[in-house]
Amino acid sequence: MDILAHGLWAGLGLRWLTRRRPPSRAVVAATVAMAVLPDLVHLLPILAWALFDGGTLDGVWRYAFAVPGQEPGLPAWAAAWSHHLHCTLHSAPIAGGATLLLWHWRAWAGLPLAGWWSHIVIDVFTHSAEFYPVPVLYPITYAGFDGIAWNTPWFLAANYLALAARAPALRRGRGR
Repeated sequence: MDILAHGLWAGLGLRWLTRRRPPSRAVVAATVAMAVLPDLVHLLPILAWALFDGGTLDGVWRYAFAVPGQEPGLPAWAAAWSHHLHCTLHSAPIAGGATLLLWHWRAWAGLPLAGWWSHIVIDVFTHSAEFYPVPVLYPITYAGFDGIAWNTPWFLAANYLALAARAPALRRGRGR
């Protein structure tokens, strides 16, 4: 799924989960940030390539919005780091380990971590095998589920229509 939709779904999910007791703005911000972070962090090596190793910001843009087979050529180090970060931040075992550590340390971390988990669960089903399949069991395996590509036009439209349809109901307090 695209970065904006991850943030919107996390915000709607948080609103629904906390409909009886609204969270602080800090918890809302942290939850939405954790929902978009996996897709932003894996762009850091691509940005480093653009800024320090002969790449361009246009190359970053083309990478971020590429369709299968049309990604710009990247140096091996940028491609490897980006891939590794993508796998790490889309991994249930890694998210599970972080959840256990943080939950034990601070119980308030549960809602922001739910943002990260929502990202992983959504991406498992909205990434195809040909374009960034989500290795949900990384580092045990690189295998991913062959879902529907989030950038398929009809799916993208349906996703944003569902977001638009759900948002007013939650705003009015009918999010049950």
